[in-house]
Amino acid sequence: MAQEAVHNFGSIQIHGDTNVGFHMDLMNDGTFDQNTGLVGFYSDQDALTISGAFMPNLFDTEVDVGGDLILETTVNVLNNVNLITGDIKTSKSGTAIYSNFLDDAFYIGESSVSKIDGYGAMTNKASFVFPVGNEDRLRPLMIESVAINAMAKCAYFFEDPNNSKTLNADFSTGKKATEYISVSDTEFWRLESDVPSKVTLTWDMYSDVRSLGEYLSDLKVVGWSKTENQWVNLGNSAVEGGMAYGSVTSEVFVPSDYEILTIGGNDDRLETYSTIDLDNYFMTPNGDGANDILVLDGIENSPNNVLEIFNRYGVLVYSQANYQNDFDGQSNRESVVKKGTGLASGIYFYILTMHDLRQKHQGYLYISN
Repeated sequence: MAQEAVHNFGSIQIHGDTNVGFHMDLMNDGTFDQNTGLVGFYSDQDALTISGAFMPNLFDTEVDVGGDLILETTVNVLNNVNLITGDIKTSKSGTAIYSNFLDDAFYIGESSVSKIDGYGAMTNKASFVFPVGNEDRLRPLMIESVAINAMAKCAYFFEDPNNSKTLNADFSTGKKATEYISVSDTEFWRLESDVPSKVTLTWDMYSDVRSLGEYLSDLKVVGWSKTENQWVNLGNSAVEGGMAYGSVTSEVFVPSDYEILTIGGNDDRLETYSTIDLDNYFMTPNGDGANDILVLDGIENSPNNVLEIFNRYGVLVYSQANYQNDFDGQSNRESVVKKGTGLASGIYFYILTMHDLRQKHQGYLYISN
């Protein structure tokens, strides 16, 4: 009978430039650490499984498995993972098993055909891009924390949060902290981190972000609050790309305060707002007391408003909820220029959404420094 698995009861160590390839399952019930060489997993069509009572600690590893590499125990990587073909798969119903990138470990080769379909983790890092996804879709999430994470875990779910069969939970998109946000019913991510962080979510053509907002600037990160049991707006400090592919970055929040995260936008009812072309405005923010501030007529009639200013390339350079006629020509978007830096002279386009009046006002703004 052919051997179906390598079963380690003792101690395996891969030293120096040694390369070891597994073409069958690995059952690790012994010591598999102190490695400095390459451990590869290879199969043309069949899936391979790593299981056992003890988690392997690998230095370099390579995944070229046509039927996916299934983890039934956590695998730690100290240096590099080379993703070629096949996903690294873990259960998504719980976070106990994951593919863990220790300290300075990294990966290369992530794609729609080779990624983590399950939980990825990182330890002792402040920032990381989790190469997570589902089946044939790479749906990465980036975390940028204000301090080092002892550990953070992430998984992607191509499921309706209203009825997650994997998590056996209902995160109703109708339960929202404010009526002015909409919530994706297509997908979500689960992220565990106790450190205040900014999070960047990505979308593709299957995400259908057009249903969430009329403009890219409408998009935002939203999260299901564990304490409030409802969706909360986590902001959009940066939005990049187009309606088919792109990314949105949140403001700073603590990820572990939220069960799941997804992409949000403006409520669908904003599509019924009337659009009014207003007068154009001229600013000379030089501190001489004349035309230093953008004063929009009638703003007092709708305190619940949002002002957005775009440059000639369509990039959002300023966004402010509950605008109070205090824009002085400085950007508040880090993705464009350094926050607090004055905008260059030129022509800009503004949109003022006045929720109380159910109106959108738009026009041009000329800045001359």
